This record gives sequence, C-alpha cells and structure tokens, in this order.
Amino acid sequence: MREKKMSGIAALQRLSAALFAGVLFWAAPAQAAQHLTLTAHVPPAVANGQAPIVGELPGGQRMSLAISLPLRSEADLDDLLRQIYDPQSPSYRRYLSVEEFTQRFGPTADDHDAVVHFAEANGLTVTGTRANRQAVDVEGPVANIEAAIHVTIGVYRHPTENRTFFAPDREPTLNLEVPVLHISGLDNFTLPYAKNIRSSESPDGAGKATGSGPKGQFIGSDMRAAYYGSGPLTGAGQSVGLFEFRGYELSDVQLYFQKLNQPLNVPVVGVALNGRSLNCPPPCDDSEQVLDIEMAISMAPGLSQVVVYVGGSDVSIFSQMAADNTSKQLSCSWGWTDNESSLDPIFKEMAAQGQSVFVATGDNGSRTPGNTVWPADDPYVTAVGGTDLTTDGPGGAWKSETGWIGSAGMPSKNNIPIPRYQKLAGVIDSSNRGSPTLRNIPDVAAEANTNQYSCYDGYCSGGNGGTSYASPQWAGFMAMVNQQAAASGRTTIGFLNPTLYRIGVGSSYGSDFHDVVSGSNGKYSAVIGYDLVTGWGSFDGPNLIDSLIGSQ
Repeated sequence: MREKKMSGIAALQRLSAALFAGVLFWAAPAQAAQHLTLTAHVPPAVANGQAPIVGELPGGQRMSLAISLPLRSEADLDDLLRQIYDPQSPSYRRYLSVEEFTQRFGPTADDHDAVVHFAEANGLTVTGTRANRQAVDVEGPVANIEAAIHVTIGVYRHPTENRTFFAPDREPTLNLEVPVLHISGLDNFTLPYAKNIRSSESPDGAGKATGSGPKGQFIGSDMRAAYYGSGPLTGAGQSVGLFEFRGYELSDVQLYFQKLNQPLNVPVVGVALNGRSLNCPPPCDDSEQVLDIEMAISMAPGLSQVVVYVGGSDVSIFSQMAADNTSKQLSCSWGWTDNESSLDPIFKEMAAQGQSVFVATGDNGSRTPGNTVWPADDPYVTAVGGTDLTTDGPGGAWKSETGWIGSAGMPSKNNIPIPRYQKLAGVIDSSNRGSPTLRNIPDVAAEANTNQYSCYDGYCSGGNGGTSYASPQWAGFMAMVNQQAAASGRTTIGFLNPTLYRIGVGSSYGSDFHDVVSGSNGKYSAVIGYDLVTGWGSFDGPNLIDSLIGSQ
C-alpha cells in the first residue's frame, strides 16, 4: 500500500514538473539552434593531434575576423560567367555592376544584417561592411569570440616550424539561422608568404642581367621596353589595385624613381582594413609592397592611380577590391593556406564585373608547397610564373627568354579541378605533363630572376627577384590593354584566361607571346606551347594588345 502511494506521488511530481517546464517554454523565447559553418577551420595538425597544445589565448586579447556569407544562385552565376566569356554569346563581355551582382547573387540584406546583429549581440565590434555584402569584418576579445562560436582557441606547437600558432579546437557553431560560409582569422597555422626574393636571400647575390640599372641590373622601365617597346600606351585613365598584408613607406617608392632619375607622376592611394596601418617604418619589411608599386608604375607610367589595399584578412582585402570595382586590373604577390570556398565567390564577382586578377605563383619551382601557391591556382585568377630575360642591351628590346628555375608551376596541390579553358584541345599534352583533371599553373610569365634593382626599407640594391615582380608587370600591361579598349569604345577585357587560352591554341599565338621553350623549374620543363614553368610565356605587348582588343 505504501509503495503504491509513493508511486502515485512521484507520478504527480513528474506531471507538475512537465507542466512547469511547458509554462517556461511558452513564456521564454526559444533559443536559436546551433549551426555549423559551411567550411572547415581546424588545421589537420590540430585535428589529428600532431600539434601538441601548450596553452590558450588570453581571453582579453583582441582578434580581428572576417565572416563570409555564401552567394545565392551560384549555379546560375557560373552559367552567366560562361556566357560573359563566350564570344558566341549575346552576353559576351556584358559585365555587371556591383549593385547588379549583389542584387542577383550576393547575400540578402536580411542575412547580412543578421550577421551584423549576431556579432554586436555577442560583444563584438563590426569594423567593416561592403556594398556586395560578401563579408562582415568584426573585432573583439578572444573570450567573446569563443563564447559566440562555441570554440576554445588554443595555442599549439607547430609541427614543422619553430614557433607556436593559435587555432580553434573544434569547428565553429553559431546560434544563427543564417548560413555562414567561413570565419577568417581563427588560426595562423600558415603565415602569409611574400613571393619575392631580396638580395640578402638570393643564392648568388645577383643574377646576370642586361639592364640599365646599377651593375646591369634590370629596372622596371627595362621591362616596359622589352615587352612593349616605345609605344604610346601608358595606362592612362586606368587604376591598378595591389593586395598587401603589410603597409608601405611611400618614401621608398620616391627613392626608387629618384635614383633612376625618372618621374613619378602616379598617385599612390592606400586603403586600410582590419585595423592595419598603411605605414611600414623600419624594422618593418616593405620590400614586397614597394616593389609591387614600383613594377606596376614602371610598366604603365601614366596610370590614374595605384590603390594599395592593406589588411589582415584575405577575404576582407579581396572583397573590398571587388566592392570598390575602381581597379579593373589587380595584382597579388602573396601566398597562404588554401580556402577556395571563401575566396572563389569573390573572384567570381570580379570576373562578372570585368576585373582581371593576377597572382604570383611562387619562387621554389615545382617544390613550392600548395599552401604558399594559393591563391594562384584558383580557376578565376591568372597565375603568373617567372622567366629569365635577356635584352639586346640596357633599356633595349626583348632578345631571348628561358624558364626560371624558381618559377612555381605544377598541377594544383590544393586539388582544384581543371577549369574549362584548360580543357581546350592543344593545352594539356604529354610534352608538358600537365594534369587532365587538376588546375595547372602558371598561365603566363614574365622576368623574375634575381637580377633586379629595387628600393625598400630605406635603401636600394640589386640581386632581387621572384614572381612578385612578374605579377604587377602583367597588371600594368593589362592597364595599357584596357586603356586602348576604352579609346576604341570597347569594354574592359575582364578575366583574362578564357581569351588567353583561345589565343594560345590559335593561329596568332606565335606573334602574341614569347613562347619560352627552354628552362626547368625542377620537375617540369619549358616546351613549345603551354607548359608548367612559364604557361603560355611572356607578352609580346603590341601584338597581344591588338589580339585582345580584336577579340571583342
């Protein structure tokens, strides 16, 4: 009897508890479910235990992040891009404005605002938003970030480098119904790598050259003379955008042109992101940033401006370049860990808007690791390798060219699939040993040997090199192409690769490019036509300009 009575009391207690919980459920708002981001964030060395943990980031330390949102209707965007770059399509080179792109394919205003409100509700400061709504920049204490995305940011011993790094211990989850593509800045397992070689790092101090700089070193104007000649195009009316992870000293740029007794008439405009400074006083190294400026201006000395984007997040920088849409030719000479999913949508926007993106491939030949090649192997950028140039004298014409040993070239080590333009008959064959299934790099090349004269860090020297020199050369050249296009009442050329590869397999290839047929980067050799050392080769300026303009 006592047992039955106690059982009845227990049942009443359970019923009362259930009714009380129900009242609480209806009285309080439901908490949003936790959702994973669409991409991974934990470095494999953390996930597999290869990197031992040595501590945690202090909760009060502040971090800067970029939260990426996915595009809408990306399959429709891919189809539109095929039409924009198909000469047989009525949409050929009918580019979108930033507003049109955002309206059709960008994240919705509601989704974007939801991310902003989420950040602010979790004690983070929104430091940057853009018209294309692709990314939201935020900043705040580590403790707030950990609580907002349900991770612990640990400090780990790097398995291959003599340093520690920070990273999340698990994949982020957010109490947010809006899909989030990626959160950049949560780890520094791979540090950004500048793809230039300074004289102090050059294996032989200074390669032989036929330039007009001190001791026969090449200078930027030698590149213009060799690849373009003395024609009238200067890039007038065009803007070149440069991607940088550190600031620069304008005095170094001024010193370069003063030493060469050449005018500097191009305004250099800085855009700071993620709390980064535009300046880089010693002991900060501005060699990469300054040489990019020097090379772009030397190739196109009549540019309306060079815009230098300085930030701490690749997503923030490229997204700002796309949202500004003021520079139709862009150059990046840095490499870092691959995350195609967070950058590829931005490169697609640039292609849809008629912007050309050039990226240096790297300086360790076929041995260059994938995490420093990236983003050169993204299918929507033009990857620029390196050559060793000989001219017929100081400031003279092109004489000969071989593949540079340091030119990074190979099938994608980031397993990026081969793009349509590389599937054209005559591109990949047994002689170049390219991959029929993976993206192959480079696409093109230019002088990159360690025989170049530069000014940086308050002084000038020869013996510098790297594919960092080649990429801004191509951006400067593209400004000249688009100058001619504008003068002819035509649109910009836009994403270059579909047109380049059609030229490469066409009848005008031999006159439009300097086909580099000798030299090796280790595993691969330069051959007739396309190869994995120099791509299609370097540009024969006047002829290639005519072909590019005539392709419209």
